[in-house]
Amino acid sequence: MTISRKQQICLEETPYYHCVSRCVRRAYLCGADELTGRSYEHRRDWIVEKLKQLDGVFAVSICAYAVMHNHTHTVLKIDREAALNWHDEEVIARWTKLYKPSPIVGRYLSGIKLTKAELDVVAEDIEKWRHRLYDVSWFMRNLNESIARQANEEDNCTGKFWEGRFKSQALLDDAALLTCMSYVDLNPIRAKIADRPEASDFTSIQERIRHYQKAREQRGNHAEAATTAPAHLVPFVGGEHQDKPTGLNFSLPDYLALTDWAGRAIRDDKSGAIPSELTPILERLNIAPEAWLDSVKNYGKNYNTVIGTREGIKRFTQAIGRGRKWFCASGFSLQIYQTSPA
Repeated sequence: MTISRKQQICLEETPYYHCVSRCVRRAYLCGADELTGRSYEHRRDWIVEKLKQLDGVFAVSICAYAVMHNHTHTVLKIDREAALNWHDEEVIARWTKLYKPSPIVGRYLSGIKLTKAELDVVAEDIEKWRHRLYDVSWFMRNLNESIARQANEEDNCTGKFWEGRFKSQALLDDAALLTCMSYVDLNPIRAKIADRPEASDFTSIQERIRHYQKAREQRGNHAEAATTAPAHLVPFVGGEHQDKPTGLNFSLPDYLALTDWAGRAIRDDKSGAIPSELTPILERLNIAPEAWLDSVKNYGKNYNTVIGTREGIKRFTQAIGRGRKWFCASGFSLQIYQTSPA
């Protein structure tokens, strides 16, 4: 049974969501189609560029992404507070980057004097747009519809391009976020189209590594370089000696080390014990080291709508009015935690 989006999103409980969209046609979204020999590799650029554009419009930031042959992954952070604090003019400016304003808003922008009733209509439009600018569904709609139109035009066909609506998954804490991001960034390695994170094209981790290397060359300072990020990606701000602006609550070096180790284990099809130097990173986030690799490797096979501690899942499901219906079915998500609150 399809679950309404409002019962999958609860910004009071978490701003982080993992979204997955799959192509409906047998022809690839990206890459080379073995049936026709035709390459669609250039479509990866469409998606990455569209993500960058939407990041500058919506109150939605990108934590991680991976563009695969027939599906995409995005890990998003919703900043509702920022949208609520935007001036009306900024809301209009952002919305009109994507859509034409209504005629009455067009008159308002032209400086034409409006009646009180007309101004009330303008205010209603602005509040409607403000809400949409921090809405996950509107973000994904703008991403997917744009790509579908371009692909259909290129393929000279009509009809659905995406397999129904996108999936969304709530990530309730740092442990869930870290595990999901690593899973997303390691998709090309899991699919055997890359052998290491830095060679994983069209992923956020490749982009972060290149940006970090360039920043380190320019600044000559490891600590400063580690706090930087591409403009459209949420920065890592964790670490004992780093300031705490808004961002991901763990450090870039820690994330790269963990994800690189997990990638090598997946590539070589080995498990083994996690290296002792990486164990403290996981322990700080209350992640069970022995479960880390298994959680990342099997994340997609054990997909749950909510990932978090037992208590976190309970709060989330109660907040959206689902009671214990998901709470009892989310056992896999508890695997990554060292202890689960009663």
